[in-house]
Amino acid sequence: PYVVDYDDALFHRYDCHPNPWVRQLLGQKIDSVMRHAECVTAGNQYLAERAHKAGAKKVQIIPTVVDADRYQPKHKADAAVLTVGWIGTPQTSRYLKPLLPVFESLKQELPLRFVAVGANPKDFVGTPVEVWPWTEESEVESGQQFDIGVMPLVDSPWERGKCGYKLIQYLACGVPVVASPVGVNCEIVKEGENGRLADSAEQWHQALGAMLKAGQPRLEEMGMAGRKQVVDWYSLQAQAPRLLAAVKNAANNL
Repeated sequence: PYVVDYDDALFHRYDCHPNPWVRQLLGQKIDSVMRHAECVTAGNQYLAERAHKAGAKKVQIIPTVVDADRYQPKHKADAAVLTVGWIGTPQTSRYLKPLLPVFESLKQELPLRFVAVGANPKDFVGTPVEVWPWTEESEVESGQQFDIGVMPLVDSPWERGKCGYKLIQYLACGVPVVASPVGVNCEIVKEGENGRLADSAEQWHQALGAMLKAGQPRLEEMGMAGRKQVVDWYSLQAQAPRLLAAVKNAANNL
């Protein structure tokens, strides 16, 4: 017996492949793995629905988590310049590019800095975005310096399978968020409580502008609401016992 976990829509690498032969030969590859597992643990409802459709015996949603002991809020002194930040990789920083006109406009209205941790510096030359290096050791400290964390996405099958890791990182640090209303983002973001959802450039401008103008005390209040949400559900401490139980149940079927 085996337990298989998915926190990305890996099946779309095959069933959405541009080559028809790949779609034909491998389109059901992941479904077969799901179908023969004792349990499929899925990071969100989109992935869970695929497992059910594949005929999995048992499906359990266990979200992506962070270690709440490692990710901690850090008190910020009153800052004259607030920071809007993003954490990712050179491959995913493309999601930020449509927001560059929004950042340009907001920077003319408010004293702001925009930071992209882990992005390719060449992609943001001549833009308002500062690129900071990413390391595993420094990622928590980087997130703690944000006043707002952002997670823009496009609405496509692959993105609907994402599990909101960036949002969970930000919120664990007590940082409120603005995110695209795609997939699990719509569950993680509680409108007006821990952040805002924004679809178009106009909505991004309005959401970021309103939150920044509300001031640091309000941002910290929203961030702490998000921190509680992470501790209660999106933390290693909350989910490890559930994963352990899933594995034990599978082992009992030996």
